[in-house]
Amino acid sequence: MSLPLCIRVLVVDDHTLFRRGLIALLKQEPAVEVVGDAADASEAIRLAHGLKPDLILLDNHMPGVSGIALLPTLRRELPEVRVLMLTVSEDEQDLAAALRHGAQGYLLKTADGDELAAALIRTMRGESVISPEMSHKLLNVLRGPAGGPAAAEPVEAAEAPPDAELASLSPRELEILKELTLGASNKEIARALSIAESTVKIHVQHILRKLKLSSRVQAAVWGSERGLGSPRPAG
Repeated sequence: MSLPLCIRVLVVDDHTLFRRGLIALLKQEPAVEVVGDAADASEAIRLAHGLKPDLILLDNHMPGVSGIALLPTLRRELPEVRVLMLTVSEDEQDLAAALRHGAQGYLLKTADGDELAAALIRTMRGESVISPEMSHKLLNVLRGPAGGPAAAEPVEAAEAPPDAELASLSPRELEILKELTLGASNKEIARALSIAESTVKIHVQHILRKLKLSSRVQAAVWGSERGLGSPRPAG
């Protein structure tokens, strides 16, 4: 997708000093315009409807409604707005819930200015951005029930979709979803299925549309919850 000339960002965080510091940092980025800031979920929804930002930087632990609990509302009411979690939480369950409920990425507040700016651009390109410190926890999330402790206490999940949703996938799309659930890249999927990488990319877009998901990470979590991530047969 083509990027906007300037990424319009809404900052949502209940800590005033951190919010002001973050806004000051973002104002140094020529490709970013901070259009507003909010301290809680209700203010965030009101401002998002009025300001129509391209992207929301969303804290999780806020008084009242948490950032993760706000995600389904944002996805339902403002589906075109991308959301990047910016949080101190390194909890695996928070990561899983954020991705499941519609966040395009999960960034820790330890990120420096350059990392944050790059994350905003990557998120607007449709990529899933995960802090490097959370990568191994993402693998645990993708392993699903077979992963041990990560699955011991499942996070509150969205309602399981009807069988028709899975049945809407073609045999090839189902094959690709299984590969996504294993954490494979487009190049690895193309090699495993002996098809062109461009073909894989088109199938992934169709899968996301049919399952009403917004990123390949969400698709991988969705598939792992349904036991689609069984290892490939040897040979």
